[in-house]
Amino acid sequence: RPSWSNSSRSSDAVAPPVSPSAHGEPRVLRWLSRSVGALSAGAIAVAAVGMLVSLLLIGWSIVMRYLFNMAPVWVDDAVGFMLVAIVMTATADVLRRSQHIGVDILTERLSPPASRWARIWSALAVLVVSVILILNGWQTAMESRQFGIVTEGQIQWPVWWLMMLMPLGGVLMTLVSLELLWRLALNLPTPESTAEIGDLE
Repeated sequence: RPSWSNSSRSSDAVAPPVSPSAHGEPRVLRWLSRSVGALSAGAIAVAAVGMLVSLLLIGWSIVMRYLFNMAPVWVDDAVGFMLVAIVMTATADVLRRSQHIGVDILTERLSPPASRWARIWSALAVLVVSVILILNGWQTAMESRQFGIVTEGQIQWPVWWLMMLMPLGGVLMTLVSLELLWRLALNLPTPESTAEIGDLE
């Protein structure tokens, strides 16, 4: 038996598996995915810090209220403001991982082509809402800054600081929805399916 036949078989046997995302993925899309992933990870880290700070403030407020009868009156306002920041910074990463609340009883019954079109429609809807957040949020923030409007309550912060969170979250969700649309149009694995493949490996 020729020797090259054995070497060919052995090389085929040890060939490493190729990731499905390596086929047909444009270089620009790969760069976009890495950039969006980094931005989403940074935003979700900010949201996690906000959650931790909110928890500490609420716990401290409860202790001061019931043990010392000296409740800080500004904690409720501060936690409310941080809640807005948490939502707007965490939404994009949750969207990218497909962890938002969905009607799974319907989508799981769809065929693969129908499921793909449903996800395309969903990404388009998110894109429209994101653009509205950017435009309306920016306009409202600039008007609030022009008129010097401040928040009501114990903490009087400029309203435009909080309003700027809307276009920030809109930009993050726009980038995520564009990445999802691009991948779905090329029938490539989306970020959450790629992560599942990595976990299985």
